[in-house]
Amino acid sequence: MGYAVRMRWDALTDLYLDHLRVERALSRHTVAAYARDLDKWCRFAADRGREELSVADLDLVAAWQRQLHQAGLGARSSARHLSALRGLTRFAIREGALQHDFTALATRPKVPRPLPHPLTESETLELLDAPSADSPTGRRDRAMLALGYAAGLRVSELVSLRIGDLDLQRGVVSALGKGNKRRLVPIADLALERLTAYLEARLVRPADLDWVFASPRGGPLTRQAFWKIVRRHALSAGLSQRVHPHQLRHSFATHLLRGGADLRSVQTLLGHADVSTTEVYTQVTRDHVREAHRRSHPRG
Repeated sequence: MGYAVRMRWDALTDLYLDHLRVERALSRHTVAAYARDLDKWCRFAADRGREELSVADLDLVAAWQRQLHQAGLGARSSARHLSALRGLTRFAIREGALQHDFTALATRPKVPRPLPHPLTESETLELLDAPSADSPTGRRDRAMLALGYAAGLRVSELVSLRIGDLDLQRGVVSALGKGNKRRLVPIADLALERLTAYLEARLVRPADLDWVFASPRGGPLTRQAFWKIVRRHALSAGLSQRVHPHQLRHSFATHLLRGGADLRSVQTLLGHADVSTTEVYTQVTRDHVREAHRRSHPRG
């Protein structure tokens, strides 16, 4: 393209959207979302007589962010708008239409981390007891649900377990987590009992003996298969909320903290690299305490 000091933002946006459609093959819905966000930027710049790329600067970006905030956009939407502008700016630099990225120092709105939604202890027990112990599939599901909750495993860790990852004598499981890091997590008695019953009675092909939870088609169960298992048994247990597999992990962490476990221990058991990731569960615990106070205190 060459360095174009007189190029306008709306013309550059048209080129960028074509780039997203053709070169990056993004879906039409995604491209449409970029178009909406960038149209706001183009109109904002034009309204201030700064429709040309060469006169845009960090102050203009900050003013745009203030306008988005005043218009009622939340942090997540404002962050998305800034991300779209940064993509457009990087494209302009790549094409030689800009010499530097004036958005680099723009402050990204802080998006609050969504709080996890654990099950209550009674809901957890109802879910764990939902599968029947009278069939091979039921015994497998009982073992998976109990182990997922007892060890706080990620779904990917649970479905990829191999027999060598279990030490039923010591009552521990070796989970392969993010970054290929392993951690040892104790297994509670209930999970041990159900794992033992499942493993002693399971019927799998020799090629699948290495997988703890093998698929009928061969190889390990998929994440999607476990999702369906959780949903099916949550419905049969009569749980009202839309239960998903990761809630077993959320419940594991929350119940430990409510029971008095210290944050660092829970961090280690979950395999979190940063304790700040684990701290979100303390907020859930505080909310639980406040709610209990509100219900129980005569002047709450």
